[in-house]
Amino acid sequence: MLVHFPIVLIYTLAAIDLVALARGNAVTRRSGAGTISTFVALAAGAFAIGTWFYGGLALDHAEAAGFSSDIAEIHESLGGITAFAFLIWGGVRLALWVRNRELGPVAIAVPVIEIAGAVLVTTTAYYGGLLVYDLGVNVSRAAMGG
Repeated sequence: MLVHFPIVLIYTLAAIDLVALARGNAVTRRSGAGTISTFVALAAGAFAIGTWFYGGLALDHAEAAGFSSDIAEIHESLGGITAFAFLIWGGVRLALWVRNRELGPVAIAVPVIEIAGAVLVTTTAYYGGLLVYDLGVNVSRAAMGG
């Protein structure tokens, strides 16, 4: 399920960077940790954009069937913000990696920003969960049979 990739990737990214920084590894250099971290950030941005695009198609499908909800609008707005924030963060991480320099004491900002991204994607996912589990949007009911 595509929608889960950005969630998993941003949590993984924050964990990688927290561990790397705790061990004294620079995540903005072309090192092992820095390269893995940078490409996880890029993957999070790419999958977030894909998720946002296909989520928009799913909402269009639901609205064509007569669905309308403020929760859907909140989720759609948060999804767009999340997607473009992750895309921009992936670009920033790539630029820092290409630059190949340590950030020094400012390096703590990297996992702090990623934790903020995890909060954002969790909030977005919460509203998505409301759509699916509370409102049943685009969910086919399983047939009960014997």
